[in-house]
Amino acid sequence: MPKKEDQPEYTIEVENLHKRFGKLDAVNGISFRVKKGQIVGFLGPNGAGKSTTMRILTGYLRATSGIVRICGVSVATKPQETKRRIGYMPENNPLPQELRVREYLKSRARLKELPLRHRGKRVDEVMERCDLTRAQDRIIGKLSKGFRQRVGIADAILASPEVIIMDEPTIGLDPHQVIMIRDLIAGLRGKMSVIISSHILAEIEMTCDQVMIINSGKIVGQGTPNELREAFIDSTIYELEINGDLPHLRESLKTVSTELDVTQFEEPDKRGFSKVSIRIPGSHDYGEKIFSCLAGNPLIRARSLRKRQAPLEDVFLAATRRSWEALDTNIANKPSTSDENPEKAEISTAG
Repeated sequence: MPKKEDQPEYTIEVENLHKRFGKLDAVNGISFRVKKGQIVGFLGPNGAGKSTTMRILTGYLRATSGIVRICGVSVATKPQETKRRIGYMPENNPLPQELRVREYLKSRARLKELPLRHRGKRVDEVMERCDLTRAQDRIIGKLSKGFRQRVGIADAILASPEVIIMDEPTIGLDPHQVIMIRDLIAGLRGKMSVIISSHILAEIEMTCDQVMIINSGKIVGQGTPNELREAFIDSTIYELEINGDLPHLRESLKTVSTELDVTQFEEPDKRGFSKVSIRIPGSHDYGEKIFSCLAGNPLIRARSLRKRQAPLEDVFLAATRRSWEALDTNIANKPSTSDENPEKAEISTAG
């Protein structure tokens, strides 16, 4: 295996990747790069192409066309070499139910070609990192879902690969287990490049340096969470605690904007204060203007005001909605070819 200092800057490079199943373009020309030590979140609705892309990266599935390199090595021409550089945890996390944790990890260390003299020490290290030491003699089939996920992560990092790919690592876990897995993944930052696919968007935002949003086989958004907000969210949100009526609040805020939206999202407490959100078109600092409006209205008492970032869920919905609208527009504007070739027209309409 090449020395780490000889590796390129990007551990994952994808160029114009396509994967077609019959008439379906599951992956349709995506390109991206991941730097050393970076944690990247991979988001998309069901059927968007996330798992297909991950399987291509790991060499479990051949691409129809395009280029994928892991640490500068082509997955298509040298699949075995690239697999040695990747730790993979698929969504269903298949594990042998009858083996004990340590027994399983030792067998995996042998399959991953770890030197015999280092296997026991390395197994001990990953069990400690994944908090599995106390469960090392337990049968995997009798472990909780959270412990099994930890075993899967321990397996993925066992050979100290440059790249870790995890498909839904926190699915089915309770909040305490999710926090443990999140901290474990965050601890890999700077040591290994990590790609995580997840539907838990809050976890992606707390864990990842970069986020990619994929829809209909295409990347529709890419960047840090804040960069994605700037690209897809065209409003500013404030949270306000007030004692007073919403109609009076809306009337006062007309001097700030005539297009704002005010919504109460929490019932009044014992002192009559409730929480409301104020969404204003555009990205500006309206805090001083809102304070001035509230100070001039004796019918409203304000207790707190804070600017709130749009959640990643809003970014995700905006990005996928925009891509669907673009797809619908392209299909609607595409000239019909049904008279010339009925089969071709059917494929075009299906998208």
